[in-house]
Amino acid sequence: MLVIEAIIGNIHESAWSARLQHATLDWLALDQWEAQKSRLRKLSQNGVDVAISLPRGILLRDGDVLMWEESRQAAIVARVSLKDVMVVELTALQTHASDILIRTCVELGHALGNQHWPAVVKGDRIYVPLTVDQKVMASVMKTHAFRGITYHFVPGSEVIPYLAPHESRRLFGGAEGPVHSHEDGHDHSHDHAHPHGHGHPHDHAH
Repeated sequence: MLVIEAIIGNIHESAWSARLQHATLDWLALDQWEAQKSRLRKLSQNGVDVAISLPRGILLRDGDVLMWEESRQAAIVARVSLKDVMVVELTALQTHASDILIRTCVELGHALGNQHWPAVVKGDRIYVPLTVDQKVMASVMKTHAFRGITYHFVPGSEVIPYLAPHESRRLFGGAEGPVHSHEDGHDHSHDHAHPHGHGHPHDHAH
């Protein structure tokens, strides 16, 4: 059994990305609920018995490097499956009169709050993780029939590049947990944020 007591890096970090380019990777597949556990035992893709035993408050992120063996150029990496996200588009709302814009935004915020749905606002988009069935969320949006607002659903993995680390934690769990550090003292905060502006599919549902 391989006991993991610390996270040593992430494949999205430039240093690890380069190091693992030609390495043999063994994946530890986790759903997003398993990833929030500090104690976990599970087999990797290649059958390695992995026991996770992390300090309280440290959460696994997609791409975390759990084991690195220099001599074999081999690593075990966490692969976390993220829930889908509802993307609410506010672009068209900006063409409405200011009183309609303000009222609609307040009503939208009230509706999201009523459902206890966490949300992250980025420019003219609001990202809301699926906390219930997609059909239920669509039904809520249709019931309110917000003017000038459209929405669609995308895989969580497509949203990650547009989010700062704290926004990612808010959407995908562990928002209250501290950002953990590597043994070398660096923040383990995987900043994947990029300039926002394009790259999302736009098959809007109304």
